[in-house]
Amino acid sequence: MKTITMTLAALTLATASFSALAATEVQSAPAGEQTIGTVSASSNGDLSTLQSKLNAKATEAGASSYRIIGASGENHMYGTAELYK
Repeated sequence: MKTITMTLAALTLATASFSALAATEVQSAPAGEQTIGTVSASSNGDLSTLQSKLNAKATEAGASSYRIIGASGENHMYGTAELYK
């Protein structure tokens, strides 16, 4: 029983710390942050799937925030985001 409690506690902490490190989508360039590059992604899904992929790439690149600067497509979505830190 103690092992299950410890495992659940570890999973909760791991999830909380991961979400705290995720990049935040912004609508304009954040004041005091510098551009650190761009990322692009594509998706067979809808716009929210494309946003999730861009968020994951921004987080992986170490960005604290990102701004989607272009998105297009119908059945296949393409997008680009500018990264800030």
